[in-house]
Amino acid sequence: MSRIGKKPVQIPAGVTVTVDGTHVAVKGGKGELERTFSELIAIEHEGDEILVRIPRTPATESLSHEDFKLTKEYKAANAMQGLTRTLIHNMVVGVSEGFEKRLEMTGVGYRAALKGADLELSLGYSHPILYVCPENITFEVPDNTHINVKGISKEQVGQVAAEIRSKRPPEPYKAKGVHYVGEHIRRKLGKAAK
Repeated sequence: MSRIGKKPVQIPAGVTVTVDGTHVAVKGGKGELERTFSELIAIEHEGDEILVRIPRTPATESLSHEDFKLTKEYKAANAMQGLTRTLIHNMVVGVSEGFEKRLEMTGVGYRAALKGADLELSLGYSHPILYVCPENITFEVPDNTHINVKGISKEQVGQVAAEIRSKRPPEPYKAKGVHYVGEHIRRKLGKAAK
């Protein structure tokens, strides 16, 4: 069994969770998220915990636990158990605390500025790049070389940060470009190394 999947998800104060079969809706101080999961998994709401279990079907109820572990149904559900538990945990954390990715720009003339809710990037091209702010995402620009991407969905925050980084990924010689704060950039020696 999945070690992560067996751990219950704790529901903090101020967060309400509604479980309807495989559909989970989470509501908190920062917003609301909902998602439908695989039919192979049973999701149970008990008190202030959410449990993700592998259910037995009528065809597998007569099998012993060791024989049940060898069935295709168990193997498929076991692969989904840890993922399902992690996604539910991320939903609970997102609506209560939120998620953030921090980006940094290195390079002469590279800068960012807010234009309303959208982000305007100067990345060494002949034109500025306007990144339109998606729904449920907010941008912060503490100074003109740093960008903070905030939101309640971990997937969406990561996707938006990756899209901004892809506008000018860091190059290996001078490390110019957009990168995550704390990211290690593998460097290459230039012609001077000969």
